[in-house]
Amino acid sequence: MSAILLEEELVTLLKEKGYTVTTAESCTGGLVSGTIVNTAGASDVLNEAYITYSNQAKEKLLGVSHETLEKYGAVSAQTAKEMAEGAAKAAGANMGLSTTGIAGPGGGTKEKPVGLVYVGCSLNQKTETIECRFSGDRQENRRQAVERVLSLAIEMLKS
Repeated sequence: MSAILLEEELVTLLKEKGYTVTTAESCTGGLVSGTIVNTAGASDVLNEAYITYSNQAKEKLLGVSHETLEKYGAVSAQTAKEMAEGAAKAAGANMGLSTTGIAGPGGGTKEKPVGLVYVGCSLNQKTETIECRFSGDRQENRRQAVERVLSLAIEMLKS
């Protein structure tokens, strides 16, 4: 399924349920919210979004705990979970979507290689995170992260 269809489906489902969404993005740097707003009517479901590239921004804007960042790092399922939940709370939205990872080409380690991305979705306080391992270049890794988090959001809305 293409990203266009994913974003249109997400906006349609959110409208049908009367829900709102927000995003908390690190490695995607606004690409998730930018993709959502490609769809006409996105303003009915998206009021605000957060780009939290630094750990300080994750703590300040989303309420990600300093302990989580110290213990697990920014690129972790725990951080993705807290980002999604914190964004939803901060925005007063039903759904928070998060992305955190290593887009590349640098920044990877043996434990956390380039292409490792965690996506999260919090829907009415129920949160799921997924570990993804992408193998493209920086732009491809970011695009795949967007597709995966939008797919997760749709799956949760349908379940």
